[in-house]
Amino acid sequence: MIYQLILALISGIFISGVAGYLGTLMLSKKMSVVAGPLSHLALPGVAIALLYNFSDIAIGVFPFTIIGAILIWLLQKRTNLPMENLAAIIFATGVGTALLFLPINKAEEALVGKIMEITFWETIIIVALGFFVFYFIKKLYLKMMLININEDLAVIEGINVSHYNLLYLLSIAIVVSLGVYLVGGLITAALIAIPAAASRNISSELRSYKFWAVIFGIFSAISGIFLAYFFKLPAGPMVIVSSIFIFLISLLFQKQQTS
Repeated sequence: MIYQLILALISGIFISGVAGYLGTLMLSKKMSVVAGPLSHLALPGVAIALLYNFSDIAIGVFPFTIIGAILIWLLQKRTNLPMENLAAIIFATGVGTALLFLPINKAEEALVGKIMEITFWETIIIVALGFFVFYFIKKLYLKMMLININEDLAVIEGINVSHYNLLYLLSIAIVVSLGVYLVGGLITAALIAIPAAASRNISSELRSYKFWAVIFGIFSAISGIFLAYFFKLPAGPMVIVSSIFIFLISLLFQKQQTS
């Protein structure tokens, strides 16, 4: 059991850390709304993985989230619809399709994650992808911030806005896919959005904003997994509860700063 707990903690730290880091960029771009629909689009992948007894749910999840990210990108280019509308379409597609395939007797794994049952090789994959995505987002960060501030200026600076938006959405898809391991397919958006929101409450500049979002994400994973382990509760929801608790504490510090 201790070995399994260690694997869960390592996986949770990498998933929540990179999710918190990505959240700082998503919050600034007001695109946290995208993570929710993509996580729901992962549900059909989880359902297929469970239905056919795949050794790793990632085999089912990654194709659906990657395709979902590309679809959002294509629809945004062709329709110019607001992101909220596209998110609603993807949300309905993911949940509706999942309900057709999801085995009811295995629904818990899809809904609240399987971090306490994570295998050694799944942990290795999560660590490797965590490092890769963190480095990738770091490379995109400043250009995506410029696109967010002034898209016309970004074009003048020679930035291919459409190209970077696609890379950005693919980064979200990978993080969402990893998040399904930790908190399931229903509440992955919270894993991304809440640490960033808590960090924004106490941060006065960009570096501390990014730093504290990662720290809050990691701390919520560690505390949530430990609480779930000792009290025999589902780990995914406990991670989110821990994250919400951190956010509420950050409000107190925000009040002190502004008083």
